[in-house]
Amino acid sequence: MYLHLEKRLSAILQSGQLASLSRSRMGLEKESLRVAASGGISQTPHPPAFGSALTNPCITTDFSEALTEMITPPCDSVEAALDFLADIEKFVCLNNPSELMWASSMPCVVEGGDSIPVAEYGSSNLGMMKKIYRRGLGYRYGRTMQVIAGVHFNYSYGDEFWSLLQTIESSKLSAQDFKSTISMAQVRNVLRYGWLIPYLFGASPAVCKSFLHGKPTMLSSFSAGTAFEECATSLRMGNIGYTNNKESMAGIKANYDSVATYVASLECAIRTPFSEYQQIGVQIEGEYRQLSANILQIENEYYSTVRPKQIPQRGEMPIRALRDRGIEYVELRSLDINPFEPMGISAEQMYFLEVFMLFCLLQDSSVLSADEIDAIDMNLIEVAHRGRAVDTELSRGNETVLLKQWALSLCEAMTDVAALLDSAHGNQRYSASLKLQCESVLDASLTPSARVLQEMRDTGEEYFQFARRKAQEHQAYFNARTISAEQEQMFIRLAADSIAEQQQLEATDALPFDEFLKRYFEAK
Repeated sequence: MYLHLEKRLSAILQSGQLASLSRSRMGLEKESLRVAASGGISQTPHPPAFGSALTNPCITTDFSEALTEMITPPCDSVEAALDFLADIEKFVCLNNPSELMWASSMPCVVEGGDSIPVAEYGSSNLGMMKKIYRRGLGYRYGRTMQVIAGVHFNYSYGDEFWSLLQTIESSKLSAQDFKSTISMAQVRNVLRYGWLIPYLFGASPAVCKSFLHGKPTMLSSFSAGTAFEECATSLRMGNIGYTNNKESMAGIKANYDSVATYVASLECAIRTPFSEYQQIGVQIEGEYRQLSANILQIENEYYSTVRPKQIPQRGEMPIRALRDRGIEYVELRSLDINPFEPMGISAEQMYFLEVFMLFCLLQDSSVLSADEIDAIDMNLIEVAHRGRAVDTELSRGNETVLLKQWALSLCEAMTDVAALLDSAHGNQRYSASLKLQCESVLDASLTPSARVLQEMRDTGEEYFQFARRKAQEHQAYFNARTISAEQEQMFIRLAADSIAEQQQLEATDALPFDEFLKRYFEAK
């Protein structure tokens, strides 16, 4: 099953170029709701001290004005990425002391979708487009769904490693095409084995009943204000979270065979009308409700646990950047916020993710059949809702297999990958992290999702009370943390520059918005 992996590992080891693996780059994107002391979603605008949400590269917003997104640049180590994220959140806490940054993926004290403010990006065409896209998400899926938060892990390899791998494979492709071909194979494997991430790191086994708005669900009642599933790992990734149900109904799925097929499948969804969205309308009484009435407004609307990414230029469609310049990095999107960690993710998690990503890159990866895509979706839902049950079975090829059996097999297959990374970096952190995750496979009570429920039972807390207490603990952590004068000044400068940049965009926009939007979607 892992013969291809073993051959590649052996070739890398024998090459004498292990150092090329130490030049990988990683970045973090952490979403976190700003909430009042009461736990309710903030009704205040994105704080001016944070700069422009449209143009600040480190502090922006996602769906809601209250959903802050903190973004690190690509970093050369786990510690550097975590330190940078911690500095951003320290700066956020310094400049917004009266509110908490929510410590959980699932929001609490949700007083209906209308109480959730959609993000504002100013009056430029680009800013208007971002707001209308979010307004459309609200009409299509409901605003409540859009304030579920997570952590994204971005990962790329250095040119030396790609050159080594291309030599090992004796590939005659161009460097860009080889990188994209292997990266898309990696993406397919992340999809195949990605159910392991919510099992190991899921931390949302419960939700506030206010999130459900009284709608019937299969969840049980934990207490007066909390719904849960006893063996759930990540309800965020389950049926109550954000899914592509409408895309599936319309018969459109992303095609991961190659960059070309991936781009073509998303472009098709962006251009294909969908009757339910046509009923919403695009412009009603002069106001845009959504960018279009098509299956997808833009490619980012297609939810996936992993995305192949290229850095777009301003005003460039991301899928066209991908088509023209290939895959630059891979974004893993299935991580819940870890409420036991101030940064929402730990170093041990990140070391394991490096192992997992390299395993997915080096392991053989055939194209995905329609049946396998269905199995991937079902496996993810099964793990999200009952991943910690001892009898949970998943679909693997033409067989069903116990989750624990498959997980242990994967951990064993990753042992040599972790050892290779240990050697490349001159430490034992990768093997140590893998060992920790193997222990969580053997004993599900060690997983974050199990620990959340156990702590709620030990303290007698509702999910809201647990998450608010963690948010207060994290606020205390960041209040006590120091930030260098140079780093603080850098964030102040980024904020000021971003505001000036937004103002410049607004002052120089010459096209009417309708024409801007037309040209954006028609660009070749």
